[in-house]
Amino acid sequence: MAAVSGLVRRPLREVTVRDAINQGMDEELERDEKVFLLGEEVAQYDGAYKVSRGLWKKYGDKRIIDTPISEMGFAGIAVGAAMAGLRPICEFMTFNFSMQAIDQVINSAAKTYYMSGGFQPVPIVFRGPNGASAGVAAQHSQCFAAWYGHCPGLKVVSPWNSEDAKGLIKSAIRDNNPVVVLENELMYGVPFEFPPEAQSKDFLIPIGKAKIERQGTHITVVSHSRPVGHCLEAAAVLSKEGVECEVINMRTIRPMDMETIEASVMKTNHLVTVEGGWPQFGVGAEICARIMEGPAFNFLDAPAVRVTGADVPMPYAKILEDNSIPQVKDIIFAIKKTLNI
Repeated sequence: MAAVSGLVRRPLREVTVRDAINQGMDEELERDEKVFLLGEEVAQYDGAYKVSRGLWKKYGDKRIIDTPISEMGFAGIAVGAAMAGLRPICEFMTFNFSMQAIDQVINSAAKTYYMSGGFQPVPIVFRGPNGASAGVAAQHSQCFAAWYGHCPGLKVVSPWNSEDAKGLIKSAIRDNNPVVVLENELMYGVPFEFPPEAQSKDFLIPIGKAKIERQGTHITVVSHSRPVGHCLEAAAVLSKEGVECEVINMRTIRPMDMETIEASVMKTNHLVTVEGGWPQFGVGAEICARIMEGPAFNFLDAPAVRVTGADVPMPYAKILEDNSIPQVKDIIFAIKKTLNI
């Protein structure tokens, strides 16, 4: 603990991403009786990843609902409930299983407000782990940020740390539009410092606003979800070599906060994007296209570079899996390539 101006600075409390999401849902369930949670094993088992731990005991069968293994069925029930005035949180055990329910998410949830001429809102949250986990191979390892970010009518958020997770889940539940919350299984058990303001029941993070996690002057590095941590690690390594990276945590995929990214690129004159998903039509591809079309393009001193997952179905073998996901060394290589050092 450091003493500053005679005051003792206490270390910040640490909270895991899992507990931050749990806390956010608990507070919103308590605040609004229209909010309820449904999904596979969310109630009596406390959730497949223990994210809903304790909620069934506190709120009971009517508000924490175990469903059969039928994503199309329970996602449809949730969308109907939202149309009828409730505020469901629909948990997919992983977003890979949301493909079973994608008609409900896209055609029923995302488009109804527009197709009803603004008469019928659909205040629903679709949440669960997204992207690569560890050792679960191709069918359980894809990132859906580009899939759902492609669709008008949805809002899509992608938290990295505990503060993101709590603030974004609360904002998603309160939003009158369908919001897709893309969590990451490998981040659930990771503890982060939890500032005092995040512990408030009124703490919200606005959807559509990115956060600069590290200030820098030489290059802008933009990422979301777990790779934000890798970008910060790469920035720490490069700082020792005299390269100062500005690391932006997107937080929201749709609507994308291009103002923050453009302002940073105008300052640093270089851009690298980092994501765990595939390259083609990905989040990084969209950022690069918008930079090219917007005012920041003329400020670039070098072409923007993307760091992405490999353009293959995820292999099962660990060494191949590691080589299919962006690592810190890949980010450092891309930054040095962009800066020509």
